[in-house]
Amino acid sequence: MDNQDILERIQSLVEEEHQLRDAPNPEDGKARLAQVEAQLDQCWDLLRQRRAKRDAGENPDDAAARPVSEVEGYRQ
Repeated sequence: MDNQDILERIQSLVEEEHQLRDAPNPEDGKARLAQVEAQLDQCWDLLRQRRAKRDAGENPDDAAARPVSEVEGYRQ
């Protein structure tokens, strides 16, 4: 997965997130919204890892998605 693929995935997840938040009864999609938010965190983390590896002269393809439990604990 390259940066463009990750950015496309992020865009897709953001669109779904907006749909879930704008639903007539957002409570119905609360579980799915939590999944989408976690996947977004993973995608953003992977993109940051890839960019950092590239900037350090390393191979960005060596970056790997981290578990939700790890990326959810990050402070913004």
